Amino acid sequence: MTTSVIGFPRIGENRELKFNTEKYFRNEITQDELFAQAAELRLKHWKLLQEAGVDYVPSNDFSFYDTTLDTALLFNIIPQKAAALKLSPLDKYFALARGYQGEKGDIKALPMKKWFNTNYHYLVPQFDKTTQVKLTGNKIFAEFQEAAAAGISTRPVLVGPYTLLSLSEFADGVKPEDFISQITAAYAEVFEKLNKLGASWLQLDEPSLVKDMSAQDRALFNKIYETLLTKKGQLKILLQTYFGDVRDNYTDLVKLDFDGLGLDFIEGRKTLELVKSGFPDGKILFAGIINGKNIWRNNYEQSLNIIHQLPAKHIVLSTSCSLLHVPFSVANEDFKPEIKAHFAFAKEKLDELGELSSILEGKAAELLVKNQHLFTGNRIKSNQALKEKIANLTEDSFIRTPEFSKREAIQKKEFKLPLLPTTTIGSFPQTREVKKTRARFKRHELGQKEYDSFIAGKIDEWLKWQEEIGLDVLVHGEFERNDMVEYFGQNLSGYLFSKNGWVQSYGTRGVKPPIIWGDVTRQKPITIKWSKYAQDQTDKIVKGMLTGPVTILNWSFPREDIPVRESTLQIALAIQEEVLDLEGNGIRVIQIDEAALREKLPLRKSDWYSEYLDWAIPAFRLVHSKVKPETQIHTHMCYSEFTDIIPAIDNMDADVISFEASRSNLEILDELQAKHFQTEVGPGVYDIHSPRVPSIEEIKNAIHKILQKVPEHKVWINPDCGLKTRGERETKASLENLTSAAKEIRKELEDGER
Repeated sequence: MTTSVIGFPRIGENRELKFNTEKYFRNEITQDELFAQAAELRLKHWKLLQEAGVDYVPSNDFSFYDTTLDTALLFNIIPQKAAALKLSPLDKYFALARGYQGEKGDIKALPMKKWFNTNYHYLVPQFDKTTQVKLTGNKIFAEFQEAAAAGISTRPVLVGPYTLLSLSEFADGVKPEDFISQITAAYAEVFEKLNKLGASWLQLDEPSLVKDMSAQDRALFNKIYETLLTKKGQLKILLQTYFGDVRDNYTDLVKLDFDGLGLDFIEGRKTLELVKSGFPDGKILFAGIINGKNIWRNNYEQSLNIIHQLPAKHIVLSTSCSLLHVPFSVANEDFKPEIKAHFAFAKEKLDELGELSSILEGKAAELLVKNQHLFTGNRIKSNQALKEKIANLTEDSFIRTPEFSKREAIQKKEFKLPLLPTTTIGSFPQTREVKKTRARFKRHELGQKEYDSFIAGKIDEWLKWQEEIGLDVLVHGEFERNDMVEYFGQNLSGYLFSKNGWVQSYGTRGVKPPIIWGDVTRQKPITIKWSKYAQDQTDKIVKGMLTGPVTILNWSFPREDIPVRESTLQIALAIQEEVLDLEGNGIRVIQIDEAALREKLPLRKSDWYSEYLDWAIPAFRLVHSKVKPETQIHTHMCYSEFTDIIPAIDNMDADVISFEASRSNLEILDELQAKHFQTEVGPGVYDIHSPRVPSIEEIKNAIHKILQKVPEHKVWINPDCGLKTRGERETKASLENLTSAAKEIRKELEDGER
């Protein structure tokens, strides 16, 4: 039984790629040095997979920023303004990812969106009338040859043409169908070059097939591949899917001339049923049986039960998706052995593939016995009081009174804020000084008093500056927080925290998701101390800042032994206690961030409510259902496509919702208008994930665009996300321009009324 991996974490065991790339951004190393370090990292990973016994080792799954962006550049899909920049190819690449502002030009970064139902972000390719799709890049070939030179045979990986088109944005006057012949010819040229280089396989990733497909979508897919597969020559093509099942076009896939089909048996609810309905003898089934998105050990008995039902004659054991979405290795953690035994990170998942293969070959029955010990008995003791509390929730537990329109009037009278009130999303720059001080405190090198004095000083400094530039609703900056989920998890029962469990979120940004080990309750107040301190320092309103239950769940590695709905309600009850404590301590505006609400939305619309929204939205409502009408509840969402769930978001019954909107060119505004959105809104007026500073005029233009779609009394002015990853200089310059722009627009509106 052979084994395969769809992709492997590219940031490195110790986040080498992140640190090296950031050194390049700071001009501390040269381009050649960065390339050499990247090559060293790739070779290390290829050897690791080879030594683990993986038969199909991927190449071209490496990226300095994002593989979708890599694919766009491979095929010359570059906006004209970026193409004209007089920069090196690498710097042009980073300009598209991060934006660029300097003597050689000024461009915004490409839009950034969540990669299907994960916390990874991809850069959105842009097509317009000038786009000419053609093979101009060399990365996929260079990395294949690089591995071959080291004696390692790899299977190159590439985003497939259908997914590339389905994830892209198209300017007015162009549509995906316009590029079929160009894109088919470009991919055919990839086939030709890989054939000449001696590649045996090419993996084409087509995760868009697990989403709802219309007859038009199926026709587009078939038109591309019916032509493309005639060009493959000796090259074998693996059509790889993940994150769900391919129920809409399974019959097409088995008929087309693919040599292998990669199917997800973890998230694909109908995958087993589809394969049992018939699988061609001439194709290889790459069975995604090892969960690439969660960190729990595989239950071998359950996996074997699935495998034994498969009718395919040729089966390759595989991961359900790229291992990009899990940390590198459990070996780097300090968990107790009895806890560590339950976890498998990327490296351990390679071992699981090998062990399953050995068991299937009848060589390792003892491994099956050892594995089953992990799944017998109760891993933890359940909290019965918490179970009863959840069981006793009623419909009224999720309803806030009075209704929104009455609360809105009460709050306008209470706060007396100006038209177009200005605020930020919450965090301010986490400088090296801040991180170093927090780390020293964690290592007990700094006493509580000295640490508190430092945090208080940072809060005082930034409160004073916010008052000076004229922000209307202030924030305390979150200098005491390492992460918007981990910080809360550290104060909740049932959580475990890895030491080195980093996962790439986008570019050089890594996150360290906590692990939900058991039942979740609040152990003590979490944010009261510093929220109250900040409010006591100023007469202006300071927002209390919390992370919502759905985001805490989605940005953690969840339990697999209870339903996610139950886990989320446990967290919601804990955060509800924190909300009421903030209110009781004089915090009048409380922001409950649900940045990841969209993230775990099922990829098929037919499953949205039955499998997710019917409990995710009520979980948020539960958190704030008991607050007073005078207390204003904000929430924030970022880097996902929200236009299709606007009614559900309105149903969250917050008082103000801020959206990431700048990279998507404020497209969400049309849907807010069309759906008669009731909640007050703060569409982000500039992109914080780019170091460029927006001008006053640029922000004014964004505000004017907002006011064309949303009534002025409903609009807040804010950046599109938190600012902790930005530098102090660009943060201050950007927010100064934001407040100036808002003041100028207010004056325009006032003059217009006169």
